[in-house]
Amino acid sequence: MLFSIIWMLLMGFFAGQIARRLGAPPLIGMILVGIVFGSQMGNIISADVLNAADELRTVAVMIILMKAGLGLDREKLAQQGTVALRLGFLPATTEAIAIALSAMVIFHLNFPTGLLLGCVIGAESPAVIVPAMLRLKSLGWGVNKGIPDAILTGSALSDVLLLLVFSLLLSFLKTGGFAFTALQLLPLQIILQISLGILFGYLTAKLLVSLLTEQNWTQNAVQDTIISASVALFLVISAQILPYFSGYLATMAMGFFLIELDAPLARRLRGGFDSLWVVAEIFLFVLLGANIQLQVLEKVLLPGILILAIGLFMGRTVGWYLATLGSNWNWREKLFLLPGNSAKATVQAAIGGIPLAQGIPGGDIILAIAALSILITAPLGAWATVTFAPKLLERGEVDPTKVTVITNTLLLAAVDTSNLATEVLTKVADLARRNNGEVIVMHVVNTNENHGEAKLREQAKQLLSDIRYEFLTTTGVIPEEIIRIAQEYDVSAIVMGKRGHQPWDKVLIGSVSQAVLEASSIPVILLENRQNNT
Repeated sequence: MLFSIIWMLLMGFFAGQIARRLGAPPLIGMILVGIVFGSQMGNIISADVLNAADELRTVAVMIILMKAGLGLDREKLAQQGTVALRLGFLPATTEAIAIALSAMVIFHLNFPTGLLLGCVIGAESPAVIVPAMLRLKSLGWGVNKGIPDAILTGSALSDVLLLLVFSLLLSFLKTGGFAFTALQLLPLQIILQISLGILFGYLTAKLLVSLLTEQNWTQNAVQDTIISASVALFLVISAQILPYFSGYLATMAMGFFLIELDAPLARRLRGGFDSLWVVAEIFLFVLLGANIQLQVLEKVLLPGILILAIGLFMGRTVGWYLATLGSNWNWREKLFLLPGNSAKATVQAAIGGIPLAQGIPGGDIILAIAALSILITAPLGAWATVTFAPKLLERGEVDPTKVTVITNTLLLAAVDTSNLATEVLTKVADLARRNNGEVIVMHVVNTNENHGEAKLREQAKQLLSDIRYEFLTTTGVIPEEIIRIAQEYDVSAIVMGKRGHQPWDKVLIGSVSQAVLEASSIPVILLENRQNNT
């Protein structure tokens, strides 16, 4: 089992990076590793790991839903009005009906079985859609109109609807008939699942704020993340045992309310769940690939592709049109829903095999088309979202309070041969360690006094021994050179010393720092000698 986990992590990671370097989404490489390592081909993944695939997928989905909730923007959702709500019901419904009708013609299934297939295929994948939408938010694509937020919310709501209808149809096909009360109660069940999911998400968010912030039970962001992840996983598992609320929606709502209740805590958790997703993503998509039944695909390949195309281009397209009718989205933004809101993976892997396992006629066809939908739409949707977003969406200002904005911290340490060099290098080392950054150590050589450079290099080597840094030596007017290097390397901040009005070869250090402050558009951190006690 441990050998399997090692191979999954290593090969899944490197296959993902190879796919990324080739311009494809990393999940393509991970799914391929799963197919090769699975029981269909290499049989490298142990049975223990494959048997635990459902549980591992549940953990991975919990993580990605928390990331989604921590990235939602209340103002953007309010701006969209009912668009997000309609996206949660109309596209999934129209796609499921279109697939049901086409399955009756192509595979001669009855309508309930065809609709069961439609519920499996119509569900949207949070594992593909959430990372893609959060990436768009971090880059600013579509954020002015809240398009990524609307897609994220609609995706969660559509899964609530389809999973409820799926369970109802499954019961009907097993028993041979509907209880009329079940049909009557379906709208009430949907409302109850959504309402209780939001309520439990709010209550757990309040509990976390009380424990982690007000009562200070934790000491760092790692502990905050562990406690929050455990609570979120408890919500998901509880919903499986007590199916009166949506665990997925409750988890997403918990992340959303954490932003509203305690934004600093939400920011810390955002970084923690980003780190968890690095590992969870590999397990999720490698196991997806490992569970794909290749031999089942042969007999349904072409008709399966036809059904997927009908569901997407006829059924779901009608739903998208109705969902965005009367909105402020232009035709290009509506067209973006084709790549951005059509990926299948997580739900299909979780429920695609249930009808076959329970002996439902046509269950083998449902499983095969579910596997086909993963193979086609998951990688294609992930690639198309990133590719077409710049072509179809407008770029707006990124809100760093809602998403993790990845920046490379590069600090410029401007030093001379005075004892202030130690202060500057010590400070810049501390900042670099806190931000996982890199440093440029810059020394402007004075033509009248060029000794001391060797000592500076030795100091930099000692104080920056665990930090990536580069030592630069230049000549010229000191303030101009500092600003030139800072702009050329696009540094995050300039760190330099200030000694008041002490002479530096007839140039006042105070005037140097003042000149840099006045001319630089980059933040400047000034340090004074500690001996001055100021």
